[in-house]
Amino acid sequence: MRAWIDLANSPHVPFFAPVIRRLEECGHQVVLTARDHAQTVELARSRFPRVEVIGGMSPRGRTGKAATMADRARRLARWARAERPDLALCHSSYGQLIAARALGIRSLNAMDFEYQPLNNLSFRLADRLLLPAVLSRSRVRWQGASARKTRYYDGLKEELYLGDFEPDPDVPSRVGFDRGRWRVLVVARTPPSHAIYHRFGNPLFFDVLRRVGRCQDALCVVLARHPDERAAVTELRLPNVVLPERAVDARSLMYAADVVLGGGGTMTREAALLGVPTYSLFVGKPPAVDLWLERKGLLRRLHRASEPMAIAPRQAESDSLARLRRRGNELVELFVREASELLRPRAIGVGLTAAHG
Repeated sequence: MRAWIDLANSPHVPFFAPVIRRLEECGHQVVLTARDHAQTVELARSRFPRVEVIGGMSPRGRTGKAATMADRARRLARWARAERPDLALCHSSYGQLIAARALGIRSLNAMDFEYQPLNNLSFRLADRLLLPAVLSRSRVRWQGASARKTRYYDGLKEELYLGDFEPDPDVPSRVGFDRGRWRVLVVARTPPSHAIYHRFGNPLFFDVLRRVGRCQDALCVVLARHPDERAAVTELRLPNVVLPERAVDARSLMYAADVVLGGGGTMTREAALLGVPTYSLFVGKPPAVDLWLERKGLLRRLHRASEPMAIAPRQAESDSLARLRRRGNELVELFVREASELLRPRAIGVGLTAAHG
C-alpha cells in the first residue's frame, strides 16, 4: 500500500508520527504533504525531510478560506496524480479529502471535535471515519458520520501519540526557565484565533495571562500560533512571560510544567492526560472530549479570570507515560488496521470500538 498523509496543522505531526512508523514497519510506503501553517512545516521537516509543502495559511474570512481551500485542493490533486497513492489519511485535511475524492482515492479521516462546521464536508467526503466514542451520541450523525462508514474508539486521539516521546529535561532551560529563580513553570497555549470554528475573540485568555503576570515567582511560557498572537501577548509587557521564537518540544515542556493554560484543544488535552494541572480557557462550546476529561477530574474549565486557580509547584511527578505508551500502541494498531482494511473489497461494515486500557 502507498499511503498519503497530509499534515495540515501543527498537531498532525506528532499525531501521525507513530502511525507512519507502524505503516512502514508493515511494509507500506508513506508519502507526505504539509501545509505551511503555524509550526507545521518546521515540525514536519524535523522528522520527515522529504515532506512536500503545498499551500499556506488561510485568511480569516469565510470567502477567503473557501478560495484558499479550493486552490490547495487543486494543487494537492495535481501532486497526487503524479504520486499515485492508494489511500489518503488525515485529521480533517479538507484540501486532501477534496483532492482524494476527485481522483477516486479512498480516504480515512480522524476527527474529534463535533462543533467544527466543516465536518459537514469532510465527513461526507471520507470513505471511513475514526471518531472517539464520546461523539457517538452527538451531532456527528447529522454531519455525515453514518454507521456504515464510522468506527468509534474509546478514549481520546491524543492517547494515540502522547506517549511516543522521551521527555527532554533540557527543554525548560532552553526557553528561559531556571528553578533557582522561578518556583513555578506555567505553559500557556493561545486560542485558535484563525480557525473557522473560533470566529470570536477570547479576552479570558489575556485576562488570565495578566493575572499570571502578577505571580512574581512564576515564569509563563506562551506558545503562540501566529504572528498576530505574538504581537498581542508582547503588547501586555508582562515581565515574567516569554514567547519562544521557534517551535519547541511542547510535550517535554508540558511534562515539566506545574500548570498548563489551554486556549485551544489539543495541547490542553495533552497536558491533562500527562497529569499536569490543566485549565481550559476555551470560550466556545466545550467539546465532548473535554467534558470527558472534566468528568475524570483531569481538566478544569475557567469561565472568569477571577476564579480560584492554583499557580503553585506540582506536588508529585505523574506516572502517566507508561500508561500512555501502552494505550498509544493499541490505538496505532487500530488506525493501521482500519487503513489497511479500507482497501479490501467490502471493507465497510459494522462499527467497532477499541478497548480502553
